[in-house]
Amino acid sequence: MEKFLIKGPCKIKGQVNISGSKNAALPILAATLLFDTPVIIKNLPRVKDIDTMLNLLSSLGSKIQLSKNKKIVRISKTSKKRVFASYSLVKTMRAGILVLGPLLAKFKKAQCSMPGGCNLGLRPIDIHLNALTQLGIKYKIIKGYVHASAKKGIIGKKIKFSKISVGATENSIIAACLGKGKTILKNCAIEPEIKDLTNFLNSAGSKIKWIGKRTIQIEGVKSLNSIKYSVMGDRIETGTFCVAACLSEGNLIVKNFNPKLINTELNLLKKVGAKIKTFKNEIHIKGPKKIKNLNNIITKEYPNFPTDLQAQFMVLLCKAHGRSTITENIFENRFMHVAELRRLGAKILIKENKAVIEGSTNFQGAELMSSDLRASVALVLAAIISNGQSIINRIYHLDRGYEKIEKKLKKLGVDIKRVS
Repeated sequence: MEKFLIKGPCKIKGQVNISGSKNAALPILAATLLFDTPVIIKNLPRVKDIDTMLNLLSSLGSKIQLSKNKKIVRISKTSKKRVFASYSLVKTMRAGILVLGPLLAKFKKAQCSMPGGCNLGLRPIDIHLNALTQLGIKYKIIKGYVHASAKKGIIGKKIKFSKISVGATENSIIAACLGKGKTILKNCAIEPEIKDLTNFLNSAGSKIKWIGKRTIQIEGVKSLNSIKYSVMGDRIETGTFCVAACLSEGNLIVKNFNPKLINTELNLLKKVGAKIKTFKNEIHIKGPKKIKNLNNIITKEYPNFPTDLQAQFMVLLCKAHGRSTITENIFENRFMHVAELRRLGAKILIKENKAVIEGSTNFQGAELMSSDLRASVALVLAAIISNGQSIINRIYHLDRGYEKIEKKLKKLGVDIKRVS
C-alpha cells in the first residue's frame, strides 16, 4: 500500500493550476447516459473517482474514449443497453447512485447498488428515492440493490425536498430532463457544481431554469444534442491550497478558478490575517506572520462554509493564537482526523458536533493514518508544517479526489515522497 513521506516544516511558494472539479464532473458524466449522440467532456480531473465513474458507464454500455492525458473523454452509445450498476463499482464512491435517475429516465428501469464512499456517518439515499418516486418510479430494495422501474417514464411533478441534498438535487434534475411535462424542484442544493450540471444540460438542449434561490423548473425534452463541455475548476482543491499558503507564511498564485465561488472561505482566510487579491480566474494569497483565531465556524450548505474544508481549516486554527471553535452540521463522523492531529501535538476537544481548538500548536512529525478523503489532506497540511518526518498511510483516500497532489506540492517547495 502506498504512503507519503513528508519532511517539514516547508513553506508554500509559487503557482498552482487547479484541476477540474471531481464533484462537478461526476454528475455530468452520469448525465451522459441520457444522450443518443456523442458527448465530449473536457477538463476532467485525473482522480480515482472519475476512473470509477467511467468504468461504471462502460459497464452500462457507454463507449469511453480518453485522450492521451486522460483530461478529455468522448462518450458515445453502443448497442449494448445495460441497466445494472454493480456493487463492485458503486461501493467505493457515493456518486455511483447518480446513474439511477438517468437510467430510469432513459430506459424506464434500473438496478443500482446502494452507494459507498467515505465513512462519514449516515448518508441515506431516501431523499433521492423519495423524489424519484414522486416523479413516477416504483422501487424495492433487495439484497443491497435498488430495483426500480418507471413504466410510464418520468412524469413532471412539484417536489419539495425534505432536506437540502446535493446528490438528490442532481439525480432529480438529470431524471426530469427527459420527463413528460414540467417538474418544479424546491429546497434544492445550490452548490456551484449543481450550476455546472445545469449549464451542461442546458447547453445540450435541456430546458432548466432557476426560478428562485433554491427552486428549479425543468421542462422535459425528447432528446439531447451532442456537445463539448468543459468542467469547472475544483473549489475544494482551491480552498485546500489557499489554507496551505496561510499555514506556512506562504506566497501562492492559484490559477484556473473563479474566486467568486469561494467568497465565504476567502473572507475567513482574510480574518485569520491572510492578504488576498482576486482576479478573473486567479487568486494571489500571502499567509500571515501571526494567524488569528476564529470563533464558531459552522459548516452548512452552500453558500455557507463547506464541510469539505472543515478538516483543512482545523489544521490552520491549530496554529492560530488563541482558542477557536468549529461546529460540524453536515456529517456526524466528520471529526475522524482529530485523533491523528493529536498524534502530531494538536490540542482539540470534541463536544458532540463541536470542536474546540487550542491554538499555538507546535506540530511534531509522526506516523499517521488517513480515514477519508478530506481528513487525509488535512494530515498532509499538518505534516507540511510539522518539525521532522511524518508518514501518512492509506493515501488511496487522497487519490480519490486530489489530482497528483504530491507533484503539485513538490513544485511549491514541499519535501514529499510517495513510497510503496
